[in-house]
Amino acid sequence: MNLGKKILPPILLAFAVTSSACAETASTSMMNDAIISNKDKPVVWFNRQPSNSETGEPDYDAITFNKHTYYVGADTEQGAALQGEMIIKYISECDSSLDRNGDGIIGYVLAIGDDGHNSSASRTRAERKACGTAVKKNDVIISDAVELNLDGSSNIVQDGHVTLEGKDYIIRELASKEMKSPDGATWNADAAAVALDEWVKQFGDDIDVIISSNDGMGLKMFDNWAHSNGVPVFGYDANGDCVAAIKDGFCGSISQRAEVQAYMTLRIIRNCLDGVDANTGIATIDEAGNVLNEADFYYADRERAFKALNLAVTEDNYQSHLDPRATYDMVSHQLDAKTHPRKKVWINIYSDKDDFLSQTYQPLLQQYAYTLNLDVTIVIGNGYDESSITSQLPNPSEYDAYAINMIKTDHAKIYMDLLSK
Repeated sequence: MNLGKKILPPILLAFAVTSSACAETASTSMMNDAIISNKDKPVVWFNRQPSNSETGEPDYDAITFNKHTYYVGADTEQGAALQGEMIIKYISECDSSLDRNGDGIIGYVLAIGDDGHNSSASRTRAERKACGTAVKKNDVIISDAVELNLDGSSNIVQDGHVTLEGKDYIIRELASKEMKSPDGATWNADAAAVALDEWVKQFGDDIDVIISSNDGMGLKMFDNWAHSNGVPVFGYDANGDCVAAIKDGFCGSISQRAEVQAYMTLRIIRNCLDGVDANTGIATIDEAGNVLNEADFYYADRERAFKALNLAVTEDNYQSHLDPRATYDMVSHQLDAKTHPRKKVWINIYSDKDDFLSQTYQPLLQQYAYTLNLDVTIVIGNGYDESSITSQLPNPSEYDAYAINMIKTDHAKIYMDLLSK
């Protein structure tokens, strides 16, 4: 399989890499079995790409920590665009009853996950672009929260427009907020519930649509108010409970293909430990028959990143996504323990409050670990303090490799320093 020659949708062309570049990078993944130093062991950053939280610029020191270092995640821009398209398609196909109070404004509120997270910013930008509410600064759509914008006077967003049943309507972002708990944990569902309760008390009749940066926050708002009031809610992650709620009126979500991401996270480590090409069992079939489809992922050479391609999950296809914790058949063939001996891998999840990671990604990691003959130790952070994670790695030398899910994208150096001691 040649990654460089596959045909990608236009939105992905900027990320495509030549087959020679991919092969060159993969060839650096050969690992000597006698590695002793922790700083030379395989490291896979996942879910949070090491980067500057303000500019989004990748942290190339972290990405190139050693020749066995990679990033695994989803294509955030492609997934965000899918969510934006899903939202505006729904709005455009509604009748005038979507305007609940008949004021001529389709008002939406936005639950932002984390101001310092690239994926959260990408989703906010795509949602605003699709709704026509985006405002640019230095040619980049502003992703900051507006707090309140009931009169449309904010300079962070502008009013969009849509035609329903031959009548023009304004689309307005009424309010948006980073959903952070009192102790500082972001992507917080309880914080979203509190924010929605406050918004409903202030301007509930104006709220026609709810958009959330993830499913945990979206489902909380759906259960607490939106469902009983007939207000459409859109999420992101395609968690099992959220997908199941589609039959009850939850409008849709985006699958980040956790079954693909979790496999790649551990498969890259397995390949580095085995001293084989990084693409083995990913882009090229292994001896057990494991291989991913070209439509499942792509490789971005400069970022040393394996990125899953997202899927929209709506009432049209939700039944096939009801169990997001099921492993992917194409890459679920057991490896021979004689040729792939057991190794120990330390993995962290930044917070148990993140439903996508704790309820979907973590169970998949555990299942793939068995398939790939890896003994994994998974530790959980508190969601706001990196030391809650690093304190659970007192002796890195106990492990053969590491898979790291930082709390903040610009905190990679903390982990690099720990492994360099």
